[in-house]
Amino acid sequence: MAITHPSFGTLADDRIIIFDTTLRDGEQSPGFSMNLEEKLRMAEALWELGIDVMEAGFPIASPGDFESVLSIAQHFAKDGPVVCGLSRTAPADILRAAEAVKPAARKRIHTFVSTSPLHMRVKLRLEPEQVLDLVTSSVTLARQHTDDVEWSAEDGTRTEPDFLCRCVEAAIKAGATTINIPDTVGYALPEDMTRIFNMVRERVPGADKVILSTHNHNDLGLAVANTLAAIRAGARQVESTINGIGERAGNASLEEVVMALRTRHDAIATKNNIVTERILKTSRLLATITGFDVQPNKAIVGRNAFAHESGIHQDGVLKDKSTYEIMTPESVGWSNTSLVMGKHSGRAAFRDKLKGMGYEIGDNQLNDAFRRFKDLADRKKVVYDEDIAALVDDEIVRGNDRIRLTALTVATGMATKPTASITLEVDGVAKDGVAAGDGAVDATFNALRNAFPHDVNLKLYAVQSVTGGTDAQARVTVRLEEGGKLVDGQGADTDTIVASARAYVHALNKLLVKRERTEPPAVLRA
Repeated sequence: MAITHPSFGTLADDRIIIFDTTLRDGEQSPGFSMNLEEKLRMAEALWELGIDVMEAGFPIASPGDFESVLSIAQHFAKDGPVVCGLSRTAPADILRAAEAVKPAARKRIHTFVSTSPLHMRVKLRLEPEQVLDLVTSSVTLARQHTDDVEWSAEDGTRTEPDFLCRCVEAAIKAGATTINIPDTVGYALPEDMTRIFNMVRERVPGADKVILSTHNHNDLGLAVANTLAAIRAGARQVESTINGIGERAGNASLEEVVMALRTRHDAIATKNNIVTERILKTSRLLATITGFDVQPNKAIVGRNAFAHESGIHQDGVLKDKSTYEIMTPESVGWSNTSLVMGKHSGRAAFRDKLKGMGYEIGDNQLNDAFRRFKDLADRKKVVYDEDIAALVDDEIVRGNDRIRLTALTVATGMATKPTASITLEVDGVAKDGVAAGDGAVDATFNALRNAFPHDVNLKLYAVQSVTGGTDAQARVTVRLEEGGKLVDGQGADTDTIVASARAYVHALNKLLVKRERTEPPAVLRA
């Protein structure tokens, strides 16, 4: 039976709504902080990807979160996805979320409360009847500010069945248009999802008039499997994130869910609006913004996802790709292009190349990226697509950093104490630093601390090659920790020391954003 929804109109039975929570649940991951400009860039990329609902943040969490949600709502004031703000049950939360999403052409308030015995007893310290009252009051208030209200049963998969059904019924009666039953701690098995969603559809009055949603965490590595099981049991909204980022082990990966639905249409005959050819570009943009690369063997977007080393596999692929590839690399945005540009390539050719790779950037960003490309081409014999993607992504997401690396000189060698001299631009003011160290990288990081004093712990330093060859760009990842808060930064350059400095500065900028975030308490009562 078709469902009529305030934001989507009449929905066909086979239509799957893609709800992306990269900017909310994903950004809550340790180290995954984004500043406002990065969130706006990511929001636009998600809209181009074809997502239906964008959970832009948790407005009550901090002034920065409120500003981000409000800015995204303003960005999509005329057209765009449904812009969603998360809230707890307290009126202050709901009113703050309503204010943040108000400018959007289509808006949603997403309110939640814990319903499992453990969460109610330990976290909320409330009796079931009190929680039931909160469900009704929160949804009722949210409906006074928007027709599109989602209600979630936090820890829903560990909630007693009868009580879950009572809560869902109360939320529907109060006006919720989407009901989400999340596997908050990644505890469920696929058969649990089938049982729960079938139960809700069969037992709860009005369940056939709302959209049922599934939101699964990956603590047991079952988030995607559980999502697919929920869809087969009647869920018509999928809550997921790019690259599967999220709390602890992450969320269901958007790209894996979408490509599973596309590849196995014979088993799960559904439709969605995702432009799959943009998946890889969106994945790479997020990795650049957050400083977290996906692992090489990550499904769909990992660099080994379509690589074949076994002789038997190679022989089969050469004869017919479908022998070992169940989808084409091009269907998710991979390109077969190898050698692409050189030092004699002009600005027009560079712009055309970027357009072919899915990049649409402004003139100022183009000029900066082209300058870095020419510099790279002078130093490299061969410039690959991966090289261009690395430098363009780096240029795009660094545009609004408070700290910029402007100069670096390092002296090192055998029987020589490594020293580094560095110049940073901090909020437009030049800051110099000079320091020695146990090696070139250590000296560089010490010079950075000298130019911009701070006290952090270096938790990770990792180097990998963007492409092959001794002239390849190095991509460096740096993880910093301050007061229990983790941030990752990335930098790329043919000079590993310069790449290291870029990565450290990227991490510092993310740390400045992280310092502004505050964590709200588990429950806020009126």
